[in-house]
Amino acid sequence: MITSNSSKEKGFSGENEPGWPRLSQTENGEVKALPEPVCRWTFQEEAGEVRWSEGRERYALKEMAGPVARVEDGVVGPYAMEVSEGQWLNLARAECPALDFHGKGKPFSVVAWVKRAPKSVPECQAVAGMWNETVETRQYCLFLDLGIWSSAEQMCGHVSATGAPTPGYKYCMEAAIGATPVDYGVWRQVAFTFDGTWVRVYLDGKLDYRPGLNPYYWPHAINDGGTDGSDFTVGAVFRGGAMGNWFTGRLGGLAVYREALPEAAVAELFATRKV
Repeated sequence: MITSNSSKEKGFSGENEPGWPRLSQTENGEVKALPEPVCRWTFQEEAGEVRWSEGRERYALKEMAGPVARVEDGVVGPYAMEVSEGQWLNLARAECPALDFHGKGKPFSVVAWVKRAPKSVPECQAVAGMWNETVETRQYCLFLDLGIWSSAEQMCGHVSATGAPTPGYKYCMEAAIGATPVDYGVWRQVAFTFDGTWVRVYLDGKLDYRPGLNPYYWPHAINDGGTDGSDFTVGAVFRGGAMGNWFTGRLGGLAVYREALPEAAVAELFATRKV
């Protein structure tokens, strides 16, 4: 967590433009104003419907493998979306320029409520991001159970500077990874932030500290996938020539911010059951 010696306010990492509320913290860590997310999905729609975002942009997530069920087990509302293994949602790259974080000094945050369910294939699970391994246009993605750096079942904030595997490795190894397994069958808030230098992941409003891996020092520019880069996907990513790394379970809300939210802001979203 970033700290400050100031007795007044501790700011946030991100742009500051007219009409955009500045997120700041008082000396005791209270959040004075949360910024508007780029996109916020509450997943209140019925199966078969497009999932439209709220927030600064109105973007449409589309079902890609049949109707995705709606269940009465919500977090930010009465309902949640239940994603079966093999299902995912897609937002074409050309239709979501505000989610295309790339270059140097581009902060962002991804916040989600997840309730995991068992799956048949033991593999990592992609929650949301722009991450295409097949054509090496990785940028950023929130994962569970990444399985690198002696990890299993934890949440992970994956980033890439080149879009390709890390030199000397089969896979991209650049990620903040928490210490706590994300259990099955219960609602958990998972969050991933990048401030231009440090990648952090939070579980239920708290930094899930792990020496050397969370926070994760990464003072690099995010890969620019270009016009042919990755779409924004929820529940899976394109790898090995096909979709995979399925998330299986329920999603109670998802939001993407163009700021690196401080821990106090993530904690407030957790306490108020928001994204």
